[in-house]
Amino acid sequence: MSLFANKTLMITGGTGSFGNAVLNRFLRTDIGEIRIFSRDEKKQDDMRHEFQTKMPEVADKIKFYIGDVRSLESVKGAMHGVDYIFHAAALKQVPSCEFFPLEAVKTNVIGTDNVLTAAIDAGVKRVVCLSTDKAAYPINAMGTSKAMMEKIIIAKARNVDPEKTRICCTRYGNVMCSRGSVIPLFIDKIKHGLPLTVTDGAMTRFIMNLNEAVDLVLYAFENGSQGDLFVQKADACTIEVLTQAIKELFGVPDYPTQTIGIRHGEKMYETLLTNEECARAVDCGMFYRVIADNRDLNYEKYLSLGNKDRNTLTEFNSNNTRLLDVEQTKKKLLTSKLVTDELEAWGMHEVS
Repeated sequence: MSLFANKTLMITGGTGSFGNAVLNRFLRTDIGEIRIFSRDEKKQDDMRHEFQTKMPEVADKIKFYIGDVRSLESVKGAMHGVDYIFHAAALKQVPSCEFFPLEAVKTNVIGTDNVLTAAIDAGVKRVVCLSTDKAAYPINAMGTSKAMMEKIIIAKARNVDPEKTRICCTRYGNVMCSRGSVIPLFIDKIKHGLPLTVTDGAMTRFIMNLNEAVDLVLYAFENGSQGDLFVQKADACTIEVLTQAIKELFGVPDYPTQTIGIRHGEKMYETLLTNEECARAVDCGMFYRVIADNRDLNYEKYLSLGNKDRNTLTEFNSNNTRLLDVEQTKKKLLTSKLVTDELEAWGMHEVS
């Protein structure tokens, strides 16, 4: 029996790409119920019909709750009987958050506090919150709100018994073909004969698929201690390489591309672990675990003579990780179902 046997898992923001990936992974297991909590009734209805069609024998395990993490009462109303939570609800479009920063605060900061408050009150056993690489050295409103979200997570974790509610966090970079990914946009432009638009070809971004995102959350769920932060040792590529890989997969290597310049709040590279976090990072093979600083405000109790075992990594970012070339990026893209489906529809049956 697994840890999820006959348990109820709640996914906030569950109609997104992450929620769909979790449903595809778990519905045919011994899990008892997956509770989708979101504010979009249309997406919930679409998801309901989709899984009733493709997994009719287990679709009744999915329960849908309409609500908004911005409302504590709304969250509490859906929390009864929940054993575990994956908190994925977020505002994460960087330009949108730049123009409406308070909305990012309401969802990403206050919403997370509401979810954790309700979870602790309801006696939820484990909570994994999903954060972003933009929370490390943030320069934009989305990243800043996510950085504050992480502070909320650590503060809540510090003040609750892990035997009652264990809280930890994951941080990851760009997930291929998820909401906000440029990959579906590029494919759509090629299909409609429009030139591709890139901000800066030298810009680097982490690249991972949805299954890897789920793997990271599950690793944190199974191995995390109170307040821990987990990141995957993700590969990265330049935007120029990603663009060329997509063009070659779709058989148009010389397709026109326009450079439009960096948008509001964008960085040339992203960081998954800061220098300060690397000092506390533990190498876990495919992942890094950053142990929470659980000291209280009485600093005089803690005498430190230096850290002899400091991780030699000084910062983990999309410039100093393994950078994929065009062929490697093409192989990575082919691990995405959306890409392979689009290629099949495009008539590119033989892809390497």
